[in-house]
Amino acid sequence: MRSPTQHPRATGRITLADVARAAEVSPITVSRALRGERAVAPELVARVEAAAKKLGYVPNPAARALASGHSTHVAVLIPMLSNALFVDLLEAIQRTLRQAGYQSLIGVTHYDFSEEETLLREQLLHRPAGLLVTGLERNEATRQLIAQSGVPCVHLMDASNTPGIYSVGFSQAEAGAEMTRYLLSRGRRRIAFAAAQLDPRTLQRLAGWRSALQQAGLYDATLEWLNPSPSSIALGARMFEQIMGQRPEIDAVFFCNDDLAQGALLAALRLDVSIPGRIAVAGFNDLTGSDQMLPTLTTVSTPRAEIGQAASRMLLELMAGETLATSCVDLGYELVVRGST
Repeated sequence: MRSPTQHPRATGRITLADVARAAEVSPITVSRALRGERAVAPELVARVEAAAKKLGYVPNPAARALASGHSTHVAVLIPMLSNALFVDLLEAIQRTLRQAGYQSLIGVTHYDFSEEETLLREQLLHRPAGLLVTGLERNEATRQLIAQSGVPCVHLMDASNTPGIYSVGFSQAEAGAEMTRYLLSRGRRRIAFAAAQLDPRTLQRLAGWRSALQQAGLYDATLEWLNPSPSSIALGARMFEQIMGQRPEIDAVFFCNDDLAQGALLAALRLDVSIPGRIAVAGFNDLTGSDQMLPTLTTVSTPRAEIGQAASRMLLELMAGETLATSCVDLGYELVVRGST
């Protein structure tokens, strides 16, 4: 005779029925007890929980969603996991959603629109309760998937007033323009923009830099140093060396991301280039270590954790069917002036 703790299936997966046999109750009682329904007597709840723990029972969220029509997970699409920018964002998202009883199903797009489309199709098969996607730029097929899915969706990192679009972020272009105007106010006139990855948000910062220089009558297309390679400290060092070697008249470099700028500051130390005496260096995102560089790095501080938290709360309201006061939350940014400029 099989004992209650033995599982009859070759898969080895413990089922709700196995827990019911071990606790000597019906499967529906197990389901209600594990959901925390008050109608189940405390002594039965204790028996069910003890049996589930002993057997190592793990509920199947997909099956539960199919049976109840209510999913407990949210699909989250981000470009990279290697960038601290998105780590901060994810931690805030997961913390906020978990407190509300939801789990995050994370997909990494690698800044590839086709990969984003594939990931979204796969995640929609799991019937998510909501979607959190990074940015506003994507291919038309992905736009249609989001629109036709009927799943509430909030866009991260960018702010948009487009009707029907829910977003939490800030203006990347305006942040780029403000940093450029600041460098101009410090007497810099030959300001280069050095960028890697060339994702949509980087290109928006580039547009802000262009706009500010055009308004000042100082725009020069040859001051754009654009490299599609992934952003890194090593690449920033190489770009700085190229700029110093090829364009010695440049008196400031605005890097699209702090890791590039950090690499530039390290290269300047090796080359014995005075920062900011000879040339000013600025970054973007205020990543870890920027305030410890020599000199400390002037940058744009972006509210990644606040964006993750606010976007998750907005999505929770949408999933609950609530009417939102606004579809766009602009959390702004902060210009952090330090020693490098």
